[in-house]
This record gives sequence, C-alpha cells and structure tokens, in this order.
Amino acid sequence: MVKDRAFSHSRTLTAANKFLPRKPSSSSIALYSIFLFAFSIFVFNYYSKDILEDEQKHPLPEEAQSLQLPREMLWGALDDYGLRPCVEPTAKYKATQARDRYLTVRSNGGLNQMRTGISDMVAVARIMNATLVIPQLDKRSFWQDSSTFSDVFNEHHFITSLQRDVRIVKELPKELESAPRARKHFSSWSGMSYYEEMTHLWKDYQVVHVAKSDSRLANNELPLDIQRLRCRALYNALRFFPPIENLGKKLVERLRSRAGRYIALHLRYEKDMLSFTGCTSGLTDAESEELTIMRETTSHWKMKKINSTEQRLGGFCPLTPKEVGIFLQALGYAPSTIIYIAAGEIYGGNTHLSELTSLFPNVVFKEMIATQEELKAFSNHASQNAALDYIISVESDVFIPSYSGNMARAVEGHRRFLGHRKTITPDRKGVVEIFDKLETAQLERSSLSNLVMKLHKNRQGAPRKRGGPLPGIKGRARFRTEESFYQNPYPECICRSSSKTL
Repeated sequence: MVKDRAFSHSRTLTAANKFLPRKPSSSSIALYSIFLFAFSIFVFNYYSKDILEDEQKHPLPEEAQSLQLPREMLWGALDDYGLRPCVEPTAKYKATQARDRYLTVRSNGGLNQMRTGISDMVAVARIMNATLVIPQLDKRSFWQDSSTFSDVFNEHHFITSLQRDVRIVKELPKELESAPRARKHFSSWSGMSYYEEMTHLWKDYQVVHVAKSDSRLANNELPLDIQRLRCRALYNALRFFPPIENLGKKLVERLRSRAGRYIALHLRYEKDMLSFTGCTSGLTDAESEELTIMRETTSHWKMKKINSTEQRLGGFCPLTPKEVGIFLQALGYAPSTIIYIAAGEIYGGNTHLSELTSLFPNVVFKEMIATQEELKAFSNHASQNAALDYIISVESDVFIPSYSGNMARAVEGHRRFLGHRKTITPDRKGVVEIFDKLETAQLERSSLSNLVMKLHKNRQGAPRKRGGPLPGIKGRARFRTEESFYQNPYPECICRSSSKTL
C-alpha cells in the first residue's frame, strides 16, 4: 500500500514537470523587466493626467504651497533640544551666614520692573553679605498703586524659599529704625567687583538704603551661582499672593474651555505708552495733541520733541490694533482664534480696538471671563491686575507682544525657562515696511503672508543663547544694548539634559 502511494506520487510529479517552464535566460529576464518598467510609466501617466490638469486649472496660491507646514506649526510646541530649567547651586555654594547688616529697598516701576529689580536685590544682598528687608513697592508710578509687597506676593514663601541664600526679614529691628543709613543709587548693570567694593559701607553704617532696584546687576559675566540665585528668586520665590494665583489659574481654565487654546496678546496701546514713545500713527489730530501735552507736562520723561513718523519707521512704536490684526492674519491664524488682551486700558477704546476685532471677533479681556465679584478685590490695584495678566500670558499657547517692554521681556524669559513655549516677537521695523508697501500698492496682497512668515521664521522663542552688546558701542553704554538676563536666562539657568545639540 505504501509502495502504491509512492509510485502514484512519483507519476504525478513527472506529469507536472512537463508543464513547468524552462529556466529563463538572462536576456529574457532583461526584456521582461524593460516591459514592466515601460508599462508602469504608461499607467502612471494615464492616471495622473487628470490630477495634473486639475492642478493647472485650479492652482494653489504660491504662499499656500510654500507655507503649509508653518501654518500647521502655528500652535505646535518648539523643539527644546533636551533643555530643562536648572537653578540648583553648585557644590561650592555655601549657606548664608546671618548678618547684622541690613539692605532696605524701594522698588521702582510697574509690576515686572519691580519683580526683576527685587530679584537683583536678592543677589546683591548675597554678594554684600547683608540681610534683605522686604522691599517697598513703587507707589509713585503712573498707576498710583497702593499695594504692599504682601498684597502682590506670597511673603512667607519668599522668605522661606530663599533662607539658604539670603536672610530676609519683614522689617528693620526696632533699634535700627531711626539709625543713620547710607542712601545709595547703585550704578546700573554693575558686576561683582562693584558690589564687593560697596561692602566698605558697612564700616560706618548698619543699614544701606537702595533708592532704585531696576537693572542694578549686569546681564553677563557674573558667577554661575549668582545667576542661578536670580532665577531662583524670580521663578521660584516671587510667587504671587495666593488669591491672585488661584484666580489666574481659573481664568486660564475658562479660556481653554472655550476653544482648547488661546493667544495672549500684550497690546501696548495705553495712553501713557503712546505719549512716552511719541507714536501717533492712526490717531486723530485731537488725540495726537492730547498725547503731546501729556509728554510735555510729565517732568521725568526726558524726550519732549519726537518725530512720530521716524519712530514708527525705525520700529520704535508699538504695533497698532489694526497692524496686529493684519499681522495675525498674515501668520495664518483663523478669525475664530481666542485672543486674550493682556494690557491696561486701550487708548481710544473700541474706536481703535475695533480695527482688531473686525478681523478677530473673539478678543477677550479679564473682565469678560471673570465675575465682578472675583475682580472686586483687585479693583484700583494695577499691580495685582497686571499679575493676573502675567499668569495668563505665561500659560498661553502663544504669547505675542506688540512692544518689547518690561512685561514682554519678563514673560518671554519665563516661557523660555519653562520649556521654550512659543513666543512670537514681531519685527516691528520689518512689519511696518511691509504694511506700508501694501497700503501704497507697492506690494500685492497675495505676497503678504509669505513675507511676514519668512520674517518671523526665527522669532518664535526657540532656544538660543542670550545676546551680547551691539557691535561698535563702547563704555558703559554697551550694557544697555545687551539682551536682558531675565528675557533669556540661557545658558546659566537652562541646561541640556540629553545628547541633543543646538
């Protein structure tokens, strides 16, 4: 039985072999391959014919073809190259020693000018081996805010979180309240050697009073531990008063519940800003005259005669609401985008704001997402309201400042510190030039988006080292042209945690 099956299987194989083709030659394989290749070319051309004809009938706009990827990345996270915050002191850093020397400080300016100034004073107290008395906030600025330190900041957290770095007390000891004190205007952008020299003041005084706190420390060439202390002070220790923090977080949640994501726009179009900069583009003659009178009667503003046209063409003016609207449109943001306005009262009210809302109707202020009861505690307190704007701006998906003031720089730096969150900084000089060409028909509307996006390809907050002084400027004036430490705390307070390279 087994033999029969084997014989049957053998006959089957023999019969099948008659129908199997002979082993093909190399020439026949080549001819077959050429045939297949030619046939595939024919099929491709045949089926792509309709597609190509359709594209020729309905071509995509040039800017849409070249800018599709950037449009998709408008909300996308930037590559952080493996960078992370690093503020811990080095192994050489020693805990502070309690000292019977006291530094009192009167902070000057608006909220963010005071915040960075206070952080500087923490570092100065460390360098001078002094005890820092909780700083006094500016009550004489434009807003006439009566807020104290504990009204704006979490005082207890500020003291305890820095206890290893600097001894901080709420007030001077009673026995020193009437003691003579040295009153100093420390030089701007000073380094270690300057403050080490200032320790000679302790020979004659137990208390040194600092009249101004802003820009008292150099941006660069300071020891790593001093730079990291500045970051610990600003980003970790200077937390806002808990009710401010809590409401700020609630408002962020409410904004996200509307559309999932939002832009925070720092629209510097307040009366004092326009008057100070002398920028009157788009204003009526009466409005321009009002701003001129304000500037001429404000004694501490040094510049009185300003050419508004030259200011604008030089990129020294805040973008107007109309210019911001065109700018956002050119970048590719949809009209439905939620835009939170982080700013004071817009000059001219709805008359000028409508030039933005006509393009982007979903413009909101804190008064539109918070109840009257929630905001009641902060009414007539500019610093506390500014703190809410700051929180919402830092947490936004995209932050765009229309002018590079103190808040714009502080928010940009904080967003860099937290992971290089997208911050689009308009090239005001370049943007104005493009808009003016558009206005005078020297530029076609179809080219606007392409030009604006090219101009801002590398202005979105991606990681880069802090900029130094402008070339050709000598002496102390060069310090003024350096990029602020608090605008970009890389590399001292931001470290690489992987093998990625910039």
